[in-house]
Amino acid sequence: MAPTTHLALINVFIGDIQGGLGPFLGTWLAQMRQWSPSQIGLVTTLVGVGTLLLSGPFGALVDRLGRPRLLIVVSCAAILAGTLLLMPAHSFVPVLAAQFLAAAGGTLLLLAVTALTLGVVGKEAFPRQQGRNQAFNHIGILIAAGLITLGTAHFGPEIAFWVLGAMAAAAIAATLAMPARAFNQRRAAGWKEEDEAEPARSSYFQIFSNKRLLVLAVALALFQLGNGGMLSLLAQKLVHTADDPTAWTARYVMVAQLVMVPVALAAGSLADRRGRRQLLIAACLALPVRAALSAFIDDPYWLITAEILDGVASGIIGVAVPVVVADLTWGSGRTQTALGTVNAVQGAGGALSAWYGGLAQGWFGWSGSFLALGAAGVLALALVWWLAATTEESHSQRRRTRRDERRRATHSAEKPA
Repeated sequence: MAPTTHLALINVFIGDIQGGLGPFLGTWLAQMRQWSPSQIGLVTTLVGVGTLLLSGPFGALVDRLGRPRLLIVVSCAAILAGTLLLMPAHSFVPVLAAQFLAAAGGTLLLLAVTALTLGVVGKEAFPRQQGRNQAFNHIGILIAAGLITLGTAHFGPEIAFWVLGAMAAAAIAATLAMPARAFNQRRAAGWKEEDEAEPARSSYFQIFSNKRLLVLAVALALFQLGNGGMLSLLAQKLVHTADDPTAWTARYVMVAQLVMVPVALAAGSLADRRGRRQLLIAACLALPVRAALSAFIDDPYWLITAEILDGVASGIIGVAVPVVVADLTWGSGRTQTALGTVNAVQGAGGALSAWYGGLAQGWFGWSGSFLALGAAGVLALALVWWLAATTEESHSQRRRTRRDERRRATHSAEKPA
């Protein structure tokens, strides 16, 4: 079995387990433990803040240890253990501890899989493979959601635990089945494998003072500030404008995930042929358009177009962000450290999105709240426009460098011995 096939299987199985029970946690706690929304919200907030703080250090661990397969197994085991520990938990502290263990495993898992992908395919093939990874990831989410939806009627809410457990076990098996020789440790950490001597790892100051990396992080935080809470706000609007808002929200989630599959594949293919510039700009353009549609359309059928744009924007971001971070940090030995930190910053934007949207709704009404979320996307677009131009310049420089190296190699080979 080819290493990329192992990557595909891993991404299918981890698609649904990265956040533990994720959206099913609140439903399960409310239904089975009779928790109030405030208790559920407090647990979710505390776990979210804790995992954001761990993202950067986890990236440094992945870079330093250089064993992504081991970390994937550890991550899946932590997610599985944390989720199963929720079953006997009743009080606040045990539930918080169990969910934090699962969420921390999901944070580490994302970085370890990215490192493994780089180690298997290398820098040049990384964009296309990252697109495939994300496509298989979304397929896994759809499979798990379908199994949980069909199984709940027969087995009750506990079916979510068994589906997650089965997928975690399958992800561990697919990871262990991959031969250790299938990936290169230097590539996994973001080092150039042609360096003969052990290269020096860049300092943290060099990484975190990288202007383009900082601009990328801020742009993504703004993007997630506009994007993260938009579906939740739309679901609240549907309560006042449509029949059966829960069913419509579920349909929107499925539509977005279905769109993300071909978008991720296309983004991975286009990243090299068209450049990162168009991808990042397209993602940020989709957000304010989606916000405008959500603001001025009440018909739930037509609002499907807004969630198609959600699938487009999120599908592109999932592919483009690791690729651009790898571009900006290649040769540093700190690629996953940088990615973990960028993920933390954009995660902070997403965590604030629901609060920001709710505040805007109180001030400006439904239309104004969606336009306020879209405004964050416009600001992200302005930053990405500048970032994309500089990234494209460096991309062109790398192409010229590779072309010059090939010419020199050809010239040397033609010289008589």
